[in-house]
Amino acid sequence: MSEKIAVIGAGSWGTALSVSLSGNGHTVKLWDVNQEHLKELSENRENKRYLPEVKLPDSLQIAYTVEEAIEDADIVLFSAPAQHFRSALSGALPYLKPEMVLVNVAKGIEQKSLKRLSEIAFEKLPHARYVVLSGPSHAEEVGRAMPTTLVSASEEIEVAEYIQDVFMSDRLRIYTNSDVIGVELGGALKNIIALGAGISDGMGYGDNAKAALMTRGITEIARLGVKLGADLSTFSGLTGIGDLIVTCTSMHSRNRRCGILIGEGMKPSEATQKVGMVVEGMYTTEAAYELAQQVGVEMPITEQIYHVINETTDAREAVTSLMTRQRKHETEELFK
Repeated sequence: MSEKIAVIGAGSWGTALSVSLSGNGHTVKLWDVNQEHLKELSENRENKRYLPEVKLPDSLQIAYTVEEAIEDADIVLFSAPAQHFRSALSGALPYLKPEMVLVNVAKGIEQKSLKRLSEIAFEKLPHARYVVLSGPSHAEEVGRAMPTTLVSASEEIEVAEYIQDVFMSDRLRIYTNSDVIGVELGGALKNIIALGAGISDGMGYGDNAKAALMTRGITEIARLGVKLGADLSTFSGLTGIGDLIVTCTSMHSRNRRCGILIGEGMKPSEATQKVGMVVEGMYTTEAAYELAQQVGVEMPITEQIYHVINETTDAREAVTSLMTRQRKHETEELFK
């Protein structure tokens, strides 16, 4: 199977997937809103800004307009940051055709609207053939063809299976799922917990604290997910606990790195700037906090991280607040 694929967004993840898809024998065109960045990619055949030391295959084409990228595509893959997904989709809209499959790999919740990214897609294109591709994955490793597993999720399982076939290789294994809500929320909300894990590391706390944070973190992620219609079992899979583990424990994780800087005493705004790339968890924390308030779901870790990044609570005070909450049975009111 050889397909034509447009990749919208030439950050680290868009580049890594373009390299992987080209290696599968597909015709891939990579486009980005930053024209200077595209020129650098074309001249260097390497994404020195976001994915250094990964060479672009000769077959990977650089497109200088979104129309050029999308024309005649079978698949349009969106790899723009979550807060820019709406504008990226709007820019592509005039060139999209009903038969094209849309794949989104961003992880987040849109601020203000509090919408998941699939909700934005269906708002713009009610009959879109939409897939979310998510899971425990760092671009740095996928770009170097290290073994990785992802999940292709769609309300139409045959569309999820089509993307499974297109992306699968001997180093990239794809599973399918029809729980789009759960897959999207797992991928978005784990970034909040990764910020917390980084803050804990930055303050010098140990493995005990991180294990507790991750375990109780997946509990509140699942609690919100089930409230919003997700399948509980999704959160025990690759896009739940799997993605949480990789993001909370790796220095490839921008969210964890940002959290470490905050835990060491740096202001959140300065920490984000120092990381140098989009830290999705900073935006998702605010959106998730508001969403939890709106639907009446208790998310104590998210709430404390929200206060820390908004500088209304000191990180050590936040830890004390979490540790001295009213005593409970471990599974008490898990999904209430």
